[in-house]
Formats: sequence, structure tokens, C-alpha cells
Amino acid sequence: MSQAVRTRPEGSGQPLSEAYDTALLDLDGVVYAGGSAIRHAVDSLAVARSGGMHLAYVTNNALRTPDTVAEHLTELGIPTGADDVITSAQAVARLISEQVPAGARVLVIGGEGLRVALRERGLTPVESADDDPAAVVQGYGGPDLTWGRFAEASYAVARGVPWFASNTDLTIPSGRGIAPGNGAAVEVVRIATGKEPQVAGKPLPPMHRETIIRTGAKRPLVVGDRLDTDIEGAFNGGVDSLLVLTGVTDGVQLLAAPPQHRPTYVDADLRGLLTGQPEVGRLTEGFRCGGWTATAGADRLELEGDGEPLDGLRALCASAWTAAGDGSCGLDGGKALARLGL
Repeated sequence: MSQAVRTRPEGSGQPLSEAYDTALLDLDGVVYAGGSAIRHAVDSLAVARSGGMHLAYVTNNALRTPDTVAEHLTELGIPTGADDVITSAQAVARLISEQVPAGARVLVIGGEGLRVALRERGLTPVESADDDPAAVVQGYGGPDLTWGRFAEASYAVARGVPWFASNTDLTIPSGRGIAPGNGAAVEVVRIATGKEPQVAGKPLPPMHRETIIRTGAKRPLVVGDRLDTDIEGAFNGGVDSLLVLTGVTDGVQLLAAPPQHRPTYVDADLRGLLTGQPEVGRLTEGFRCGGWTATAGADRLELEGDGEPLDGLRALCASAWTAAGDGSCGLDGGKALARLGL
């Protein structure tokens, strides 16, 4: 069944931490950045947890094990167990286990997170294409992954061995800037072999399925900073989402979002979990949220009023998404966003 096209952010009369039983939180850009906690994240998550919301941390990074991620979060002041962490390595390991015999050998091109996840599913990690693997799995292996590892993958994939990828994010943030992600490494093998991998990570369904299996969530809320992974993953899973503006997505990208990239809610940071969300009302012409009114002109979005900048952004989203319908809004929103300081 196709989903209705979202044309405005929704309101909520309850705090989101009460309206949903589980928060499925992305990590980088939401909880931390460059290894340090994002402002308000630790306190907001503590309050949400104390009120009964289950917190789960969902990452496309297949390098670190759940234990390692949990230790890092706990060091930041966010008490976390390994069972609260779901990785794309776990999702791809389950996908592989459903297609190869129990105990099968799997050629690993990546880090320890993949090896641990494969063993959890009863599979045997191997290092060479000559080890007679039943599958090849590729995940982010860190900056020291050598060129020879891509060659091993290419030898096996070219022979017809089924190929899997934890995720295909082209980039990954680092303390020094944006670095090539697993998707860039996957492209190397794709170019060498002409083959296509099966992919498990966000925004694809295997990752959402893994998350629901492991958390038992009945009414989950996906919380993320990226439209093309977190929000699209929520869309594909048919669940609600909260976009926080502490990561990569800016106002221009949000206004231009096609239907699969439109979040249910928009807020500045994780404090948005602890509050209700304002209604965006439709007027004869345009939309109103708080003290702001937004309309779609012939070639640009217009904004009048004053008040909380996020309310202005929500009103602009409604005007932009309504004008775009099932496409992407091409109206210029730069001047309106500048009024909001966004």
C-alpha cells in the first residue's frame, strides 16, 4: 500500500517521549559529533529514559562492535548496554544467514564489527577469496583498509560468489572533515566486477527489520539528522520520524525534500523528544505555525511574522512540500531562511 504524501510537519499534543515507546536514534550528528556529545543530548536522553522511553542506537557504521559503541556512549554520560546498539553489520549478517548454509564461510572486507556479527549468526569469517567463501560481505573498515582487500572481494564476486554490503553511504564524517565511506569502497568492487551487492543498512528494509526484532518496539520514532538515510529509512519502514538540525541537513535541503525525505517532526536538537510539537495550520493562502505565515510565490517562498525560528521553518516546510506535491520543491527559500537565521 502506498503512503500518503506528507505535505507538512505534524503536531503532537504529547511530548514525543510519551507518544512513542522507543526512540531509534542515529549516532553521529544526533547524539555525538567528532566523538563528543552534542549539546543537550545527554540531559535530554536521560529525561526521556527516566520517563519510560526505550532508547536504542542505530548506526550504519559496521566497523565498531555494539560493545564498543555502548562503552563510548556510557563514557559520554549516556548509560548504554550492548543490547541497546543495532548496527548495519548485524543487519547484513542476518541477511546473509538467511541465504547461505549454517556455518558457511564468509569473506570479510571490513572491520571487527562485521566479524562479531557474522559469528553471532553462526557464520565463519574468512580472509581470502581462496577460502571457498559462500558469500562476500563489505563494510566500513576504517582508514587503514588496504587496496588488497578490495582485490580479494573482486576475485570472489567475479567468480559469482554472492556479494553483500552493510551500507552504501558514500561519505563518513571524521574529526578532520568528510572522508570516503563504505559506499565509496563498494564502488571500487562494483567497477571491477560489474556486479551489484545486496545492501542491508539504512535506508533499506533489512536495517529497519533488524532494529524492530532487537528492540521489540511497538510504536517507534526514528530520530536522525540525515534525510537520505534516517528519514528515508523511517519512510520505508512506515514509521514516524524526528529530524534534528544538529547534523548534516540544513534548511535548504529540508525545504527541497521529496516525499520519502520529509520527516514527521522537525526540531533543533534532542530536546525535541521532551516536548509536544506545534500544529501547522492551513490558511486560505499559505500555512501558519506560531507567529509565522509562509506562502509559495511564483518563484520563491515568502515568510511573514515573527517568533520562534523553528515555527517559521515548519511553516515554510508546509508551503514548500505542498507546492512540490510528490516531487522536490524548486522555489527559492533562501531569503525566508535568512530571516530565521537558518
